[in-house]
Amino acid sequence: MKINKAGVGRDAARTVTDNGYRSALTQSPSLYKTPLPQLFSLIIHLTFLLCFVPSMALRYFLLPFFFLSLATAQLSFNFYRSTCPNAEFIIKTLVFNKFNKDPSITAALLRMHFHDCFVRGCDASILINSTSNNQAEKDAGPNETVRGYEFIDEIKTQLEKKCPNTVSCADIITAATRDAVALSGGPSYPIPTGRRDGLISNANDVNLPGPSLSVSQAFSFFRAKGFTLKEMVTLLGAHTVGVAHCGFFRGRLFNFQGTGKPDPSMDTALVSKLQKLCGSSSLPTVRDPTAFLDQNTSFRVDNEFYNQVLKKRGILQIDQALGNDRSSVGFVRQFSSDGNGFLKTFVDAMVKMGKLEVLVGNAGEIRKKCGVFNSPGFASM
Repeated sequence: MKINKAGVGRDAARTVTDNGYRSALTQSPSLYKTPLPQLFSLIIHLTFLLCFVPSMALRYFLLPFFFLSLATAQLSFNFYRSTCPNAEFIIKTLVFNKFNKDPSITAALLRMHFHDCFVRGCDASILINSTSNNQAEKDAGPNETVRGYEFIDEIKTQLEKKCPNTVSCADIITAATRDAVALSGGPSYPIPTGRRDGLISNANDVNLPGPSLSVSQAFSFFRAKGFTLKEMVTLLGAHTVGVAHCGFFRGRLFNFQGTGKPDPSMDTALVSKLQKLCGSSSLPTVRDPTAFLDQNTSFRVDNEFYNQVLKKRGILQIDQALGNDRSSVGFVRQFSSDGNGFLKTFVDAMVKMGKLEVLVGNAGEIRKKCGVFNSPGFASM
């Protein structure tokens, strides 16, 4: 199994097999499942081809490329305009209500979104429940402390009442995360939708960057997903909200890398505070307490995380490493002094992450319930 202890922070008709996978059947694109904006675009391009391309030979050459667009559907803004026009409003309303009761939902959704997209793409595979035949992603080591599943189910239930079999669980995670970020002081930004839900969820696929990695080690994960170092530093800025359990950083407090002393890159006052909170490895507390990743504005999406790192107050080893490593400290300084610049870069990185290996068109399915695959033969839109 390729599983680090903790994470920082597809597909046609299928049949379930004993190992939790579904075997794919080859699909050809079907016109009636093509989103309306793409259908209109196809008609326009086809009209242009027939009216303005004089050579019959050239027409025959170009024709397959136009029909190929049916099979390569893309995410689009207002994807649900005709099929579920109030989808994003419903999600936003439920997130608003949840946030007013529990502002920590922002951190929970950010972590869920990251953990979902970095394993098989943004396909809501993290939501699938394990069965006797399959240990799903949800129960992999790095996902043991991911939360918010019940809230996604709540949103899905309301959307199913208004627009059955229409809005994907993958789009719900993406949109809900965006709305929670805005409620926490971050910007509200448009997101393309049209993701479909995956048909595979297996704990063996979960391989996420852990909290004790170096910058170069962590970057190897992000680079493999097409992100730059600056974008990695940006996405780790999501640690401006949320908490970490002591078990993820206790090693920095007492016997860092076998030295018998605390991590010298951590502020001594913070070390003392966290030692009292967490207890030692030989005498840990009965429970596993948590500490805020941003020790100042703990529930606000802003650039304060980077200021804390520069003050040697990063909680996780990877967070503090951003301020110690020559390759990344420049970005930390840049974001610490330019809050608006960080938020803009953060939005761009979040939108990019939300497009990772997405399933569109006829791939995957629209799950009826986010925690289980549809039954064989169930027709999703």
